Amino acid sequence: MSTRATQIRLATRGSDLARRQAAEVRAALEDRRFEVELVEVKTTGDEIRDELIHRLGKTGAFVRSLDEKVLSGELDGAIHSMKDMPTDHPDDLIVAAIPERASANDVLITPDGATLDELPDGAVVGTSSLRRKAQMLHRRPDLTVEPLRGNVDTRAEKLLAPALQAEHEARTEAEKEQRSAEAMAKKGHKKEYEGEFDRTVEEWFNDLAEVERRALEREVDTEYDAIVLAQAGLERSGLAHHLEYAELPTGEFVPAPGQGALAVTTLDSELAGDVNTVLDHPRTRVETTVERTVLAELGGGCVAPIGVHGLIQGEGVHVDVQVFSQDGTEKIEATRDLPVENHVSAAKELAAELRERGAAELIEAAQRDEPAPEGKRE
Repeated sequence: MSTRATQIRLATRGSDLARRQAAEVRAALEDRRFEVELVEVKTTGDEIRDELIHRLGKTGAFVRSLDEKVLSGELDGAIHSMKDMPTDHPDDLIVAAIPERASANDVLITPDGATLDELPDGAVVGTSSLRRKAQMLHRRPDLTVEPLRGNVDTRAEKLLAPALQAEHEARTEAEKEQRSAEAMAKKGHKKEYEGEFDRTVEEWFNDLAEVERRALEREVDTEYDAIVLAQAGLERSGLAHHLEYAELPTGEFVPAPGQGALAVTTLDSELAGDVNTVLDHPRTRVETTVERTVLAELGGGCVAPIGVHGLIQGEGVHVDVQVFSQDGTEKIEATRDLPVENHVSAAKELAAELRERGAAELIEAAQRDEPAPEGKRE
């Protein structure tokens, strides 16, 4: 544990995206003369790779292991993706800072830039999120939504792999035929490539992005026509300019509470105040507090398809809420403008209204339908 307030050790997950997010926090703190060490911590969510997030047994699969390091005094704080955080947390722990949020949108990623309306009937869409699955099926009941796990890079590779591998095979075969024809003609020099493709396999490969090269080596279990990811994760991972994607409007595809936001947790101490002063973005804190308050009042954790998105507009917080059945056939939704000055109590009232209108029944049904997970729990 650091002995000076300006020297802090912060826990982070070890994924590439988590490390990039943590680096943003570290840079902001170091600009204000903090000395920051990032410490990678393995979480239950990282260790269980054959289960979808909602089957890990409890919310907080990517959070609690980090916070335990803070509670024990081993580390000074932890950096989280806010949408992974459970709405309840230990009394001794506080969310010291919520930096300015990146985009809260989800995006539809396709190999060829197709939009949701352009996907063929029965297209396979990959997502690990019950909310995204329900939203997709509500909008396009004909779609086949298949599980998709892994970090952002892995998911992108799984989407790109089939088309890239097929193209590589076609280019390789065409090049073999070209060389065979040259040999038969007894040409002593390699002439300019004149086959179906305008470049050799090597030239084509050299122009691929790193994520595309890795996709060529990936085994394909499921061929996806599209996948759905958070835009913030896509951009923070550095992949946005390598992939074809379309933003999904937040009014129709309401994001997860806290999506796009980070949170720094610490003990309630002088350090918390210092971190708050440097990092906290008041607007983002109000918006995400509304979202998480609605989620907490509705209940359901990560087993119910719930979207909540808040956006400050003038003196109010514009809020969209959606609660779905797991198959997307039923939906309870609301749009409200809540006053900023009492946004917490107004968010609780909105959640109560939704529960009375049928959201409680949908959430209870989701909880009943979810089989008890086996194996390790947090």
